[in-house]
Amino acid sequence: MTRIIETFADISGQYDAAFVDLWGCMHNGVEALPDAVAAMQAYRAQGGVVVLVTNSPRPWESVAHQILDFGIPEDAWDAIATSGDSARAAMYRGIVGEKVYFMGESPRDDAFFEPLQIIDKPVNIQRVPLDQAEGIVCCGPFDPMADLAVNRADFLYAKQKGLKLLCANPDIVVDRGDVREWCAGALAQLYTEMGGESLYFGKPHPPIYDLARRRLAALNKVPSDASIIAIGDGPHTDVLGALQEDLDVLFISGGLAATETKTTTQPDPDALKTYLDDQKISATFAIGHLR
Repeated sequence: MTRIIETFADISGQYDAAFVDLWGCMHNGVEALPDAVAAMQAYRAQGGVVVLVTNSPRPWESVAHQILDFGIPEDAWDAIATSGDSARAAMYRGIVGEKVYFMGESPRDDAFFEPLQIIDKPVNIQRVPLDQAEGIVCCGPFDPMADLAVNRADFLYAKQKGLKLLCANPDIVVDRGDVREWCAGALAQLYTEMGGESLYFGKPHPPIYDLARRRLAALNKVPSDASIIAIGDGPHTDVLGALQEDLDVLFISGGLAATETKTTTQPDPDALKTYLDDQKISATFAIGHLR
């Protein structure tokens, strides 16, 4: 049974560390959510460690600059683990070859190709047209508002060539303010449905949780899984990933599932149960918005 709580402080004393989603929990794609920022500052003040675990396809340094611009100060977190860093490491190990076809928004996503110092002898990645590619690197659609069907012709060609698609952000959609946009996960899902092979490195898949734990270790913090809580609003990213890692989870119902859970300040208990059952997931705790 999911317990609906009033504030994170109601349960935070049970945990040494929190893996916290960004979009939908700490910010709305436009600006910080002040109550969430205050909650993380208070948690850190009492000794908790906050690792921001995000499916952003960007390097962590880029995310740090972005969220500072949104209004999330550096004293609200200890470390950042991004899907982008996890995927970049795989790319520079040559998982989809050296010549890659890039899908994303330039120049916003160009940082994905910055050198990565943690890889010994990285392959020489070259961005090439699709007909010359050995694989696909996908940070997102060229146009996040466009119908995904515009990619079918290219995906059919890529599938026939046997190209693998590296998905740098498994999220299907995000809400930028009041506008819902497609993410790289939607393209990877389409490519898989068409018979192609997609490789994932963000939530809910293991590589990003391994990265998050390494971020903790770099801070000389090695808590047990029982003392880590995952916080997020994505049912099949944040929640499913936490369940697969055997972590307790605080589900933020007022994010992607606000309508289905009838969340204003708090979720409707019956609607929340119906939603979680329909999604075939469970949550240790739930709250309308992180605070």
